[in-house]
Amino acid sequence: MIGATEIIIILVVAGIVFFGGKRIEELGRALGRFTGEFKKGKMEVEKELKEIKKEIEETPKDESK
Repeated sequence: MIGATEIIIILVVAGIVFFGGKRIEELGRALGRFTGEFKKGKMEVEKELKEIKKEIEETPKDESK
């Protein structure tokens, strides 16, 4: 059975053959930028959720029910 590591290696080698070394470098750089932007967006969403949770916890609860 082929594991995940072997599949990744095969895909990288196939990519180098198909695209060439220079193009792979550009694709890797673009993937790195995408990953960075994704992490930044994720952190912003988590920050917003924490702020909303804090606001909900700070609102006085109606105890008359």
